[in-house]
Amino acid sequence: MDRYELRRQDYSLSEDQSELQAAYAKFFKTRCPLEVARAAEPTGFDKNLWEQLCGTGATTMALPESAGGDGATLVDLTLVAEELGRVVAPVPWIDHVCATRLLARLGALDTDGDAGIVEGRELVALEPRIGARAGARLIPAGAVADHIVIREGDEIVRLSFDTRPAGVENIGRLPMAWIDPAAADRRTVLAAGAEAVAHHDRALDEWRVLTAAVLVGLVEETLRIAAEFATTRYTMGVPISTLQGISHPLANIAITVQAGRNLARRASWFLEFEPDVQPGLASAAFVYMAEEAPRAATMAVHVQGGLGVAAESAASAYLLRAKGWPLAAGDAAASAVRTAELHAAAQS
Repeated sequence: MDRYELRRQDYSLSEDQSELQAAYAKFFKTRCPLEVARAAEPTGFDKNLWEQLCGTGATTMALPESAGGDGATLVDLTLVAEELGRVVAPVPWIDHVCATRLLARLGALDTDGDAGIVEGRELVALEPRIGARAGARLIPAGAVADHIVIREGDEIVRLSFDTRPAGVENIGRLPMAWIDPAAADRRTVLAAGAEAVAHHDRALDEWRVLTAAVLVGLVEETLRIAAEFATTRYTMGVPISTLQGISHPLANIAITVQAGRNLARRASWFLEFEPDVQPGLASAAFVYMAEEAPRAATMAVHVQGGLGVAAESAASAYLLRAKGWPLAAGDAAASAVRTAELHAAAQS
C-alpha cells in the first residue's frame, strides 16, 4: 500500500472543514428558507442572497492565493455545495467558482482589474456540457451572468453582453438562457490548444463533482422531510415509518446519501491532489447522483402521498430540482460515456 492510500480511503473531515461546513449550514439555514427559493423561481436567482453569500467569502475562497483568493481545496468546496443543495439556494455559485477557477488556471484573471469577478460582484457563467460545439447553446446561469466562458473548438472564449439574454423557463428553476456567441458585444479568446482544452475539461469535472455534492445535500434534506412526516403520521395506531413499505425505501435513500457523499469527496480529493489518478471519478459521482437524486426525491414525495405532490409542498420543490439541476449538463449519458472512456484508457 502506498503512503497515500489510507488518505484516499478516509472520508472524514478535519476540524477546520467541519467548522467550515457548520458555518455555511448556519448561513443557508438562516438566510435561505424555502420561501426564498420559491420567491426566486421566476428568474432562478436571488440577488440579495448572492450578495450575502459573496460577503462570506464563498467566491474568493475558491481561488488560489496567486489570483487573489484564499486557496480552498475542491474538497472544501464540496462542503459548501452540500449545504447549498440542502436549501436549494437560488444562486449559481457552482457555475461561478468553476468558471473563475478556470480563468485563474488560464492566467486570465487579473487580481486588480478583475476584482469584481474574484469577489462575485461580476458573475461568471460556464457551459457544463461535454465537448465542443458551434452556434447558440443553453447556459445554466446565462440569464444573470456578466461574463460567460465557453469552448469553441480548441479555443476557450469569454463573452460579454451589454444586455443580458432573456431567461428560459425550466423545471430546475435555473437562470438559464440561450447564448449565441456571434451576438456577443465583446468576445475574448483566453487560450487555445490542447492545454487550454485540458484546463476546460478540468473545470467541467469540478462542476460535476460540486453538482454531485449539491445533490447529496438536496437528497439528505428530502430524506429528513419524508422521515419527519412518516414518524408523525399513524395508521392502525402505529407510525407509518414502522411499515416496511415506508421504512425500507427511506433506508435506501440514506444509503444513497452516504454513498454519494463518499464518492463526491473521493472524486474531489483525487481531482485536487492527483488529477491523473482515477480521472473518471468526477463523472462517476455526477452520473450516480444524477440518477439517484430524482429517484430518492420521488420516493420522498410518495411517502407523503397526496400532500407530497401538492405544488406548495417542500418535497415537490426538491423533486423538481433533483430532476432539473443535473440536466444543466445535458444528457447524463455523455458523462457516463466519459467515465467509461477514462476508465478504459487507465486500464490500457
